[in-house]
Amino acid sequence: MTCPYLDYRDADGEQEFDHERPYCEIQGSFVSPMEADLCNDRHDFDHEADCAVFQRHHLDADQLVPGLELQDAD
Repeated sequence: MTCPYLDYRDADGEQEFDHERPYCEIQGSFVSPMEADLCNDRHDFDHEADCAVFQRHHLDADQLVPGLELQDAD
């Protein structure tokens, strides 16, 4: 199952792209195609188990992966 927070957009405000790009609604930003593979559960990934951004959003934890520092959008 694909992450419910993954979206594909063909524009960012006034700038239009020639193809859709993966966008993480939790982070509020575009993500790389490799990150989107995780969101799409490709290559034996599971976004609920493997994505620290998803986990943090749902568990409200500051740090779930040693050494990973996520910054709030505030």
